Amino acid sequence: MAEMRSFDRFPYTINDIAQAWDQIADHVERTPVLPWHRPDQIAPDLAGTRITLKLEVFQKTGTFKIRGALLNMMSLTPAERENGVLAVSAGNHAIAVAVAAKIADIDAKVVIIEGANPMRVEKCRDAGATILFAEDAAKAFELADEIATSEKRTLVHPFDGEKTVLGSATLGKEIMEQFSAVEAIVIPVGGGGLLAGVSTAARLIKPDIEIYGVEPTGADAMARSLALGHTTQIDRITTIADSLGSPKTMQFSFDLCRQNLTDLVLVNDDQLRDAMRLLFSEAKLAVEPAAAAATAALKGPLKERLKGKNVCLLACGSNIDARTYANLLADH
Repeated sequence: MAEMRSFDRFPYTINDIAQAWDQIADHVERTPVLPWHRPDQIAPDLAGTRITLKLEVFQKTGTFKIRGALLNMMSLTPAERENGVLAVSAGNHAIAVAVAAKIADIDAKVVIIEGANPMRVEKCRDAGATILFAEDAAKAFELADEIATSEKRTLVHPFDGEKTVLGSATLGKEIMEQFSAVEAIVIPVGGGGLLAGVSTAARLIKPDIEIYGVEPTGADAMARSLALGHTTQIDRITTIADSLGSPKTMQFSFDLCRQNLTDLVLVNDDQLRDAMRLLFSEAKLAVEPAAAAATAALKGPLKERLKGKNVCLLACGSNIDARTYANLLADH
């Protein structure tokens, strides 16, 4: 990746991020961190590396998405509240918007990709959202755009926009407060909103921190965008990490990712399964594939680069049912 840029153009200040946390604090968890006491369990030559897991898997709704969803609800005008909100998602963002809308007493519709984990669909239904299904991610976004226009609903974007990314920034601020000695953060990448927000907060607090994104080989929109130097779209998503399966990148979040990244690496489905198994056996965490991506990256492509450093691995989501979880590991 290109040499580090100067970090003098951020859309937020630390005070903005602190105020955002104050807005949502009554409805979200300050999730814990867990030291990984035997780093050699990840890779034999990582002995001496200090590894900490940020357990956003214990967040309300099971992922970080509730942070940005709530901030979006709180910014709506009375007319926008009356017309309701809309989300498009493989499930996790839909859950967050459904729950945030229920908290704010706003009507919600969610467009979910067919084949999404059934537990995620049920959580949306339990929160009272109207559910629509689309064949794939591209068609889901198309349907959402049509509904937003025809019903004047506010589309709460799953990874782009100032409020959505600011929600993720509150997570980055937490990491820096809980693990102040951190030298590198490894962050799963779908559309890039999580990476954009966490990295912005981290760089505001510690400008020389290393920021690594990790993306599935079967959903590499960010890697392609970085190579091209602009946002792009991919035609096909083939990864077990469905919540990282964004079909495209968007300008606001992409610009922040490009500015803040030290590097982005790719992991395949077998590496994700290995990491899921490791998190279960050694950390007693049963997580969805996306939440194992950072561990997979440290176990694989980032192993040499992060040896001996203070590393934070972001475990971002836990919305997976027992049958799907067992089947994924059995397929390995």
